[in-house]
Amino acid sequence: MTEAAELPQAPAEARTVFGEFFPEAVRYAELLADAGVKRGLIGPREVPRLWERHLLNCAVLSEVVPQGVTVCDVGSGAGLPGIPLALVRPDLKITLLEPLLRRTNFLQEVVELLGLDHVTVARGRAEEMLGKLPAVHVVTARAVAPLDRLAGWGVPLLRPYGEMLALKGDTAQEELDGARAALSKLGVVETSVVHVGEGVVDPMSTVVRVEVGESPGGVRFAAKRAKAARAGRARRRR
Repeated sequence: MTEAAELPQAPAEARTVFGEFFPEAVRYAELLADAGVKRGLIGPREVPRLWERHLLNCAVLSEVVPQGVTVCDVGSGAGLPGIPLALVRPDLKITLLEPLLRRTNFLQEVVELLGLDHVTVARGRAEEMLGKLPAVHVVTARAVAPLDRLAGWGVPLLRPYGEMLALKGDTAQEELDGARAALSKLGVVETSVVHVGEGVVDPMSTVVRVEVGESPGGVRFAAKRAKAARAGRARRRR
């Protein structure tokens, strides 16, 4: 058995980005490097680059998230990008959505250990959550699925005029171009590729931004949304 890689010291940029929550960011990094690896949530080869490739890469997403909004992190996994985002943005209300029990158990432990009162963990698949979770202003995701499939899961969870922010790699624009037809059917009205984290991460983090109009999910989800709303009203009357 190979010896576990050692977590490197946090770079100077981490102190600046996480500010007063830097100690919590260090604790989260330690949890990822230990329990995260042991439980198979993150690969052991990722430990030496946890800060730059994972924590900071995700934390800079905050540059494009509006103030005081609700966020659903779809396919949160080990909490990326949701937990780094929560550490730098206590003004947000964040739901970490993940279908696998072992991952939601880890996420719940992290949330409690770090005292993240503005973060909730929910177990389930995004495509099953319509009507079960309140619609949000922003959906986030990282390394979950190709953009067309990811949008089919995430866009219906949005409020009207909300946006999905997906951390992607070098082929972000190509992926966006290939998904335009699918995005249009989902009620998407505006798309763009933005780069965040200048002076913090190199290369900068690439974000695909997908904005919806008044009907998130498009016609395909309009009936499902109405049915979910009726079911919710019926439950409240009981």
